[in-house]
Amino acid sequence: MRKIQGILLALTLGIASMAHAQATRTWVSGVGDDANPCSRTAPCKTFAGAISKTATGGIINAIDSAGFGAVTITKAITIDASPFMGGVLQSGATAILVNATSTSPVSLRGLDVEGVSGATNGIRVLAASTVTIENCSVYGFQRGISLEGTVALFVNIFNTTIRNNSSHGIACFPTGGTTTRVNIDNARVVSNGSNGFDGGVNTEAYISRSNFSGNTATGILAEQGSTYLAIESTTIARNANGVFCGLVGAPTCVMSRNIVTKNTTNGVARSGDGSGATGTILGFQSNVISNNTGQQNVSSSTAGQ
Repeated sequence: MRKIQGILLALTLGIASMAHAQATRTWVSGVGDDANPCSRTAPCKTFAGAISKTATGGIINAIDSAGFGAVTITKAITIDASPFMGGVLQSGATAILVNATSTSPVSLRGLDVEGVSGATNGIRVLAASTVTIENCSVYGFQRGISLEGTVALFVNIFNTTIRNNSSHGIACFPTGGTTTRVNIDNARVVSNGSNGFDGGVNTEAYISRSNFSGNTATGILAEQGSTYLAIESTTIARNANGVFCGLVGAPTCVMSRNIVTKNTTNGVARSGDGSGATGTILGFQSNVISNNTGQQNVSSSTAGQ
């Protein structure tokens, strides 16, 4: 009898363990339910509901276009709503918070992230190894994408629109004493209430084939001596300042094959904020810098090779 009872207990525990096992791939749907197992035929309703049922390194997929809610990411994960557009609507707070381990890669694809009623950050990144933001839209927040790395970070922003945020489109202010490297390609960072891109201490940014236009303050700003920017094949227009290299320090900015035009305070500037800070702007002759007000000259102009 005891042997039979032991077998029954083991079976019961095994079934319970299977019921709580995390899947490597889960699904969400506008008609789902977070009480479901998040399978393809019984999807969850929110990203927050699905992430607890998804194994580390797993993938959350969207079955349809719907609103899937805010989420905090604490492990390696991919959230992929493509080919649909997964909505994340947030008021008064951060929509997507990434605070994983320093060895955890995180990918976000096909998301429409909208802020209302004083929402603070569209996507806020504190810790991960690599964060890739691809085919997304982020708008209506104070900061669209806020990179506040407490560990060394590499962030990719590909084919993404960051617009109509009341402060910065993309802000990169690492806090952990380590470098955040940002690779921005084919992005539209437009019509934000302050800077399109603002790079602070220990920021390296590599910007290509993008558009930084219509931002109230500066299209692309390098603040500190430890900031490094490389800008290539990018349009920077109709901001107050186009490129501003050196706010409270002397960073280095490299520019090639860009169009900088119709900026109303300066086209390309490296004077400080009254502190006398200056940066170095290494320009190549392939840049078109014209029809700006104020400064519009690089520190040096070198023929392309």
